[in-house]
Amino acid sequence: MSGILDSFKLDGKAAIVTGAARGLGQAMALALAEAGADVLAVDVLDATDTQAQIRKLGRKGETLTGDLTKAGVPTDVVAKAVAAFGRVDILVNNAGIIRRADFLDFSEKDWDDVMNLNIKALFLLSQAAARVMVKNGRGKIISVASMLSFQGGIRVPSYNASKSGVMGLTRLMACELGPKGIQANAIAPGYMATDNTAPLRADAARSQAILDRIPAGRWGTPDDLKGAVVFLASAASDYLNGYTIAVDGGWLAR
Repeated sequence: MSGILDSFKLDGKAAIVTGAARGLGQAMALALAEAGADVLAVDVLDATDTQAQIRKLGRKGETLTGDLTKAGVPTDVVAKAVAAFGRVDILVNNAGIIRRADFLDFSEKDWDDVMNLNIKALFLLSQAAARVMVKNGRGKIISVASMLSFQGGIRVPSYNASKSGVMGLTRLMACELGPKGIQANAIAPGYMATDNTAPLRADAARSQAILDRIPAGRWGTPDDLKGAVVFLASAASDYLNGYTIAVDGGWLAR
């Protein structure tokens, strides 16, 4: 009889992680590899550092450099994973961008650029991966949401709309794909020390105001997402579906 810790193991599983060259995506890709999965690291940037670290863990690591907003790229990603690993068990939709400007001045281009990557590409990649997962009768789709999936925020209208969409689409995928053995869930990181939040951390007053509201008393780090992503990717979460887990140091509790 296997114990509870065995249900968290990902031995023999194949994962795709987008935005995996650095930051949150790299940490989640390495966490999956540490748990036993082979990983395709996808990014518009060079992800060979992530690949090398995956291979040092004794897992198969592959990379694909490409822009997920370009036609055909989401399908190419899934095809490469199948070619490399023979299967796709886990998809982590992490790639995303943010643009900041006042609502009254926000440009159509900044709206389209964010929406095209954060929600349209996420949908197309999830659809392509799910078509493979359905054939195997099981799979895990994990998307990265945001505190702004729960709250309004300021000066990030397209980011708010896209991350609210991630939560909604996660629920829809759970409803449609759950009967086919696929669970779709999301992680909503709190205020993390990443490139996206660099402008906030550079503003001393804004940074302190954020820290004052976080019960944990600190900015999050990429490693703080490792436990959540392994849980959602593993058999330990087989009865969790359509939910967005906030990993936020207690931000929403305030």
